[in-house]
Amino acid sequence: QVQLVESGGGLVQAGGSLRLSCASSGRAFSGYAMGWFRQAPGKEREFVAAISWSGKTTDYANSVKGRFTISRDNAKNTVYLQMNNLKPEDTAVYYCAAAARVTARRRDYNYWGQGTQVTVSS
Repeated sequence: QVQLVESGGGLVQAGGSLRLSCASSGRAFSGYAMGWFRQAPGKEREFVAAISWSGKTTDYANSVKGRFTISRDNAKNTVYLQMNNLKPEDTAVYYCAAAARVTARRRDYNYWGQGTQVTVSS
């Protein structure tokens, strides 16, 4: 079992930055690829970014490429999402999740955190 806890969300103006963290406990964190998803009100949960267990492979949704960066620190059992140049359309609850490999498919992720709210004002 892997427990995931997100933090770092909040209210920010458009053009601002936030860094989300996802701390893991339980089974070996370094064995899992990690992903970030988000869900806006009335919308499906969508893929944002993913990173391999080694950190060498990453993947991003087109909507966040060039603005968001995913990284991880296996010694701290933590994965990060640095979000720059935030836009109002980035407003959502952000979730981290663990999977066996880097993938954008929600159904491939076995473990999920509770989410953290990100609100971007215009």
